[in-house]
Amino acid sequence: MIAAHATHEGTARYRDRFPKLRDARHFRQAETVPGAGEWWMSSIGLGTYLGQTDGDSDRRYCDAIRAALRSGINVLDTAINYRHQRSERNIGESLRELLSSGELGRDEIIVCTKAGYFPFDSVLPADPRSYFKSEYVDSGIVDPKEIAGGMHCMHPKYLRDQIERSRRNLGLSTIDVFYVHNPESQLGEVTGETFVSRLKQAFKMLEDAAREGVIQYYGIASWNAFRVGRSEQGYMNMETCTAIARELAGERHHFRFIQMPFSLAMPEGWAANSQPVLRRNTCALEAAARLGIAVVGSATLSQGQLVDGLPDALAQKLRMATDAERAIQFGRSAPGLATSLIGMGRPEHVAENLHVAEHPPMPADAWEALFTRA
Repeated sequence: MIAAHATHEGTARYRDRFPKLRDARHFRQAETVPGAGEWWMSSIGLGTYLGQTDGDSDRRYCDAIRAALRSGINVLDTAINYRHQRSERNIGESLRELLSSGELGRDEIIVCTKAGYFPFDSVLPADPRSYFKSEYVDSGIVDPKEIAGGMHCMHPKYLRDQIERSRRNLGLSTIDVFYVHNPESQLGEVTGETFVSRLKQAFKMLEDAAREGVIQYYGIASWNAFRVGRSEQGYMNMETCTAIARELAGERHHFRFIQMPFSLAMPEGWAANSQPVLRRNTCALEAAARLGIAVVGSATLSQGQLVDGLPDALAQKLRMATDAERAIQFGRSAPGLATSLIGMGRPEHVAENLHVAEHPPMPADAWEALFTRA
């Protein structure tokens, strides 16, 4: 496995390789985050969710990852279940090539992955149920009573197993950010008390993993948890999550990242005041800043739905050449958002998306003027 991990010095070195992007403020620090706040993170990150599970798609992904790392993107996001573990392996293969050639240092790159859903291995098995039973249940890794919805688990033993598999897939001794993947999916099946107990057990193991150097930081990668209202199923209180981490490890805890959808189609992270912090309701982005958590935005293009068809009035305000660029500019300009993730399975996608990074983010007042708030 490749040793080392992302550092302030390494990510600053990476930033300085791209003076045009640096001067356009493409790189930013998550200033609210102790330790991780020292990293220089690209405002656009490469996501690896979509794509076929075949050799041609693997090759295109590897080409895209190498192009991204050579062009000014140093945030890579994946999950063990993405494309049946192929996305993690594509990142690992691409990193080995660039690191062994000396083009990059491991300390320059921020690698993030996640676990919670049961993954297949490279291909869809003929009998998925039998595969899961033999791989996870019969082996003693998972107790069936800990499974929610037939496909989700966040028991410490299972998450530890997934971290080790991800480390092997990526070829890395240390994962920079490890997310519990959509834990809110369990809220429809277990009580709130059981859910908090499960989350606390998971956080305890992750604090241990951080102290061991297996991961640097951990967080929650959500879909609904921090967007929906407090009365809705799937809602999670960010302050409660942080309190659990503080109870386990004090102020030096490692729960420092949230991933949530943020786009023109899903702006609730700024537009909805659903997160109470110090007895005051605020939006997820502001709540995270107050709690010392960095926010990474996913679904920046809403899986391609925002690449065309935006209203003319909105297009004029965002002042970019295409609707796809306007959607990216909207996401990366959000106050408090560290990185906007975009799925890039081809190198030409990298070139198209990075064109936006040559422009400074929108001024905060111009960005906020896009909204009408009660």
